[in-house]
Amino acid sequence: MDILIQLLANVPFVFDLLAEMEGKIHVGLAGTGAGIGVGLVGAKATEAVGRNPGAQGQIMTIAIIFAALAEGIIFIALFLVN
Repeated sequence: MDILIQLLANVPFVFDLLAEMEGKIHVGLAGTGAGIGVGLVGAKATEAVGRNPGAQGQIMTIAIIFAALAEGIIFIALFLVN
């Protein structure tokens, strides 16, 4: 722990950076989570269509709905900023 304190004492701009974030890091985390979520939905939908091409329409409909729900997290986070 002492090593970490000494390292942060030698790099004062880290504290300035943390002060400028103003507690809005949840927006970045929500964006990251939504991006990962949409990527996983797309990957699994592609995998499911590869396994069962006959169900492509149903799988894509469900994938689009879940991708939209994952993107909705960003809007919730943006509303919480204000």
